[in-house]
Amino acid sequence: MPGKRVPKTPAGLRARRHLRVRGKVAGTQERPRLVVFRSHKHIYAQIVDDVAQRTVLSVTDSGITGKKSEKSTAVGKLVAERAKAAGITKVVFDRGGYRYHGRVKAVADGAREGGLEF
Repeated sequence: MPGKRVPKTPAGLRARRHLRVRGKVAGTQERPRLVVFRSHKHIYAQIVDDVAQRTVLSVTDSGITGKKSEKSTAVGKLVAERAKAAGITKVVFDRGGYRYHGRVKAVADGAREGGLEF
């Protein structure tokens, strides 16, 4: 009998890595999860409370100009600003199956500059 089908596409491999990360990372009300999604053109960040199963806030790079890495840093700073306004100071970083490199790292650095603690 053949085993399970294993996805070979880049999106399928990223989904598997994301599930592996999600097995180890969970957000609570005191320390929610900062999730990053990266498309070819845009970057998105959400703060999620996994216990209550709700998205506390989300930020996208629409309306922000500059290079993609500069937009990513701005998204990190904006998510930190909105999180602090919502009373959140500590988060758990979820890289979403992406390598901690480039735009994903820029979001994390921007959030740290904005005052979020990981």
